[in-house]
Amino acid sequence: MVLVTAGFVFVALWAGKFVRPNNTSRIKQQPYECGEVPAKDAWFNYNPRFYLIALIFVVFDVEMVFMFPVVTVFNTWTNAGKGVLALVEIGVFVLILLAALFYLWAKGELKWIKDLVK
Repeated sequence: MVLVTAGFVFVALWAGKFVRPNNTSRIKQQPYECGEVPAKDAWFNYNPRFYLIALIFVVFDVEMVFMFPVVTVFNTWTNAGKGVLALVEIGVFVLILLAALFYLWAKGELKWIKDLVK
């Protein structure tokens, strides 16, 4: 099955070489900026602090994804006598995430402006 899959990919890429047009130009080699003329080079320094904020957002967004199923069936579990278990599960999950957040905060990883010299 692996050989068939690899063969299919190879044949599809090889056949595409003959089917697709090959008319490159200087304009097509430029980075695309919504039809506008590029203002500067595509390679520029990106501030890693924006990555940190995005990563924190993703962590807490994933928290909601994992917590949503428990919250939606919480009433059913309460009627079945398992409401305390569901509440403890949610509490432990949130405490683990809060512990990680406080650890990062204590280390100074959440500071927007960091000292480069320590």
